[in-house]
Amino acid sequence: MKVILTQDIESVGRRGDVVNVARGYGRNFLLPRRLAIEVTASNLKAIELEKKTLLKKNEEERRSFQSLIEKLSGLSLTFVRKAGEKDHIFGSVSAGDIRDALAAQGFEVDKKKIGLDEPIKRLGSYIIPVRIYHDDKAEIRVEVKPEEPSGESAPAES
Repeated sequence: MKVILTQDIESVGRRGDVVNVARGYGRNFLLPRRLAIEVTASNLKAIELEKKTLLKKNEEERRSFQSLIEKLSGLSLTFVRKAGEKDHIFGSVSAGDIRDALAAQGFEVDKKKIGLDEPIKRLGSYIIPVRIYHDDKAEIRVEVKPEEPSGESAPAES
């Protein structure tokens, strides 16, 4: 069954795409939830007009996010954690920790957009991608340093 997507659907397609889906998926899920419409000549024309305006809007948004990407790309975050043998740290540095450190510097980023597959559990320097706008990403540098033996536990610094 061919349908036109009215919203981005992960692993299916983007808004305005004409995709071929299983009949049951189309009839029972996509069409009732208005995530897609049937392919007709009038629907195709309407989607084409909508696509053109959406492309212009997306390009303007992409340009506005470009400065944010440049600012984030030059950013370096430092976390101080207690460390044991072989550079293993007690606890970890998670996407939530990175989000909080970014928020402390005035950047509001959803932690789901921070490309950290699993929490950092070793000392060292890491490059972490942060998805800003669709496929545009900024890469921030995250350093995890050992806590000084006589010092107190310090939260994220930068």
